[in-house]
Amino acid sequence: MKVNNIQSCHLGPEISPEQFIPEHFFMYLLKGSMTAYDGNKHYSLKPGDYYIARKNYLIRYTKYKEDDQFEKIIITLDEAFLKEFQERHPYVASSTDNNDSFLFLKENRLFKSYVQSLEPYYMGDLQIDETFSDIKREELMLIILKSEPWLSGILFNFSTPEKIDIKAFMNRSFRFNVSLERFAFMTGRSLSSFKRDFVQAFGIPPGCWLKKKRLDEAFFQISKQNQKPSDVYLEVGFEDLSHFSFAFKKEFGKTPSEVAVESKVQQ
Repeated sequence: MKVNNIQSCHLGPEISPEQFIPEHFFMYLLKGSMTAYDGNKHYSLKPGDYYIARKNYLIRYTKYKEDDQFEKIIITLDEAFLKEFQERHPYVASSTDNNDSFLFLKENRLFKSYVQSLEPYYMGDLQIDETFSDIKREELMLIILKSEPWLSGILFNFSTPEKIDIKAFMNRSFRFNVSLERFAFMTGRSLSSFKRDFVQAFGIPPGCWLKKKRLDEAFFQISKQNQKPSDVYLEVGFEDLSHFSFAFKKEFGKTPSEVAVESKVQQ
């Protein structure tokens, strides 16, 4: 279903570009596709999909353009808005054991009509007329809760993450390029408690462990999986290729490119 005259638009507060979802958001893909990984599960998103990205999860996205375009509708369902909504519409939060970071919504006529209804309010340049922003967000929430009532247990859960096993979490999340403060928050700890518990679990400070873990993973990907250094460094949590190459050579005595060449020769 194509929405005439809308390429991309956004309602509500902007979403942080880092690999952490600070607030729930609804997304509908218009054009292009996307894959995502949360440390546990891979997700494939295609045009026509409706879903909610869940807050307090680590996510890495890969976007694929169609005809050099990637178009989507994003509506942020931030905590302040959700609390105000719950005051006006006293939904009781249901319980759920769903742990997915992407919650796919079943297509129905309400979602189709809603997306089409955004067109008259579209101002261009990604903007929906601010006068109607919260009204349209409230309408979307009513549709979501009518279509998928169980989501109340997720959308109206305003608690912070509970304290979890730091070792298991870090071993599946080390590839994500986020701050120690984020890792601490996601494991249910203050930064000081996180650092203390980390040393007890791994024997070394988190910064040292993260660097070595990421470099070891990069070495494996390059030497055993034939991955290119230019593709690997972002995947294992480095921001800069030159910094990655410097740290790699310091750790292994060879540059990533040298290891890649040796690996091809040995095969």
